[in-house]
Amino acid sequence: MNSLHTAISAKPLLVICGTTGVGKSKLGIEIALSLARGSDRHPYRGARVINADSMQVYEGMDVITNKVPLEERCGVEHLLMDYKKPGEQLTGPEWIKHAIEAIDETHSRNQIPIVVGGTSYWIQHLIFPERMASLEKPEDGAQLPDSPQSRDFANALTALPQELLDLYHNLPELAPSADDDPSIAHKLHDLLMALDPLVARRWHWRDARKVLTSLRVIQENRRLASEVIKEQSKVVPKPRYHTLCFWLYAKPEVLKPRLDERVDQMIEQGLLSEIQTLRAIASAATAERAAGDAPSAGEEPRMDYTLGIYQAIGYKEFHEYLSSPSPSEKAFRDAVEQMKLGTRRYAKRQVTWIRNKLLPAVNAANTDSRAESGAPTVPMYLLDATELGDAWKTNVHDVAEAITEKFLEGGPLPDPLTLSNTAAEMLTVREKPTDPLSVLTANQRRVCEVCTTDPSQPVMVDGGLWETHVRSRGHRRMTGKAAKQRRPSAEHQGDSFVGRETEASSTLGLCIPND
Repeated sequence: MNSLHTAISAKPLLVICGTTGVGKSKLGIEIALSLARGSDRHPYRGARVINADSMQVYEGMDVITNKVPLEERCGVEHLLMDYKKPGEQLTGPEWIKHAIEAIDETHSRNQIPIVVGGTSYWIQHLIFPERMASLEKPEDGAQLPDSPQSRDFANALTALPQELLDLYHNLPELAPSADDDPSIAHKLHDLLMALDPLVARRWHWRDARKVLTSLRVIQENRRLASEVIKEQSKVVPKPRYHTLCFWLYAKPEVLKPRLDERVDQMIEQGLLSEIQTLRAIASAATAERAAGDAPSAGEEPRMDYTLGIYQAIGYKEFHEYLSSPSPSEKAFRDAVEQMKLGTRRYAKRQVTWIRNKLLPAVNAANTDSRAESGAPTVPMYLLDATELGDAWKTNVHDVAEAITEKFLEGGPLPDPLTLSNTAAEMLTVREKPTDPLSVLTANQRRVCEVCTTDPSQPVMVDGGLWETHVRSRGHRRMTGKAAKQRRPSAEHQGDSFVGRETEASSTLGLCIPND
């Protein structure tokens, strides 16, 4: 079977997404148990949960990744969980390939796959194909057949200076850390800027992983990444499967203290012990490499002890406390507060992604399918998980179970906006362009010349946040500092300074993009 499904599969897929701490795993298990009882109104019996949390793919480390304990899974099979080692990389395209295989296998058993997780980026690209480059790579190391190169790619490659051309032909296997090796990270961004400025301005130079991914897309396709994106933008993406999506949501004023309490519980359950284990794994690997004992290429998967689970909230926050020879109570409290703050910020970003990215894509696909068949291909429902206890059964469990049955039967589904006032509010979003080219163009980064103190490490700001940056305290402080540095020279330059002062002032309040 073709793992990339060029046409919509008639077989159903259930998706449960939402922020951390709202009960996604709990609902996934409840629906799976309900489906295990079977029904005389649809042919499916049983379900399997497919993990879509980028941290829970790593083996062990159950506390820091908030995995549901085995005894609470009630016998429901969980796939794509605990199958990577700490330090081993897993990219979005790789996870999607694994997820499609798990979905196909589940369908072959006449069971329902239930994708559950908070990594909405992965979920969105699983639902909608043709939006993530380099999905199909030979697993045996064989080279993909050469694609005909585009004229723009050939011209850009020819114009590269020798230093960047050498870098293009010798890209690093792993993305460098911008903290540990800012020079190579910046050089990679310089290379992308020289080849494909439109895509380069989408990424911060410090985001070396995304910069390197864009360069690999260019290498593999022998076209500019922006050309690939333009081609993708010509069609409205159709979902791989007939998908029912549940978005679990809790109001921020209730979710925040719930998340804080969960951090406290994680500490009680052994969070610091897990972090110490992760630190020991990374230290041992570093020592082996320094001693020259690292395995040769091909013997082990790619390992990077700054990515994957090493980005889990809690690891970085407790670094200073655990590194101190005599850690203080204050350092511990500060680490706890930083972890709570990081968790709350992450939850906010998860909601932002769903409303600004996933929901517009779903709406666009449903508008297209309604025009063709009169029905949505990705019905999406918000379930209000603000209240727990009896309210969970009423507002979440019972509603999800009823809608799932209707969905599998092929019967009429309720209007998503009618489930609750919260659903009506959160599911109503301003129409936004969803094609990749429009998204790329709308999110160009700009270099802030005022805030950049080291040209080799420029301050870059997302275009959509430019006005916020200009009004920020830090930018205003740097603007004032720059103005003060210019004033002394004015006392000695007299009238001849006026022209330059007028010219310079035009760049103080408005930072120029790196064109």
